[in-house]
Amino acid sequence: MQKITTCLWFDGQAEEAMNHYISIFKNSKVLSVLRWPEGHANEGKVLMTSFELDGVPFQALNGGPNFKFNEAMSQSIDCKTQEEVDYFWERLTEGGEPGPCSWLKDKFGVSWQVVPEQLPRLLQDPDRAKAGRVMSAMMQMGKIEIAKIEEAARG
Repeated sequence: MQKITTCLWFDGQAEEAMNHYISIFKNSKVLSVLRWPEGHANEGKVLMTSFELDGVPFQALNGGPNFKFNEAMSQSIDCKTQEEVDYFWERLTEGGEPGPCSWLKDKFGVSWQVVPEQLPRLLQDPDRAKAGRVMSAMMQMGKIEIAKIEEAARG
């Protein structure tokens, strides 16, 4: 059993968000949908959902309009190929907005980072000049292009 589960706060879109994310990530599933009980003003409406995205547990709470998502918290997706980067970038920016340096906001306002595995490796290269060139290339991008950061690494 995992000890930590991310809970995302929505204003009525918890079930829609859960279904959207499950449609994007392979090996994902709904675990439960909790609805308001009989006699409550919101009877039958979704209060909270539990789901897994590629085996990682999440909850989505319909908590109301009091809190909004911001970039202080994001979900980071590790990608092996450019095709995988392209897939997640395209699917998560639908109705959302691209940002700089691998960051984006989806249509619900949740921040994501779509990161090819080459990027952190190149940024941590012991050759600091190489790492600096990669950083400069990354700072010019929204969606990370693996070929361009590898080209920057080669100088």
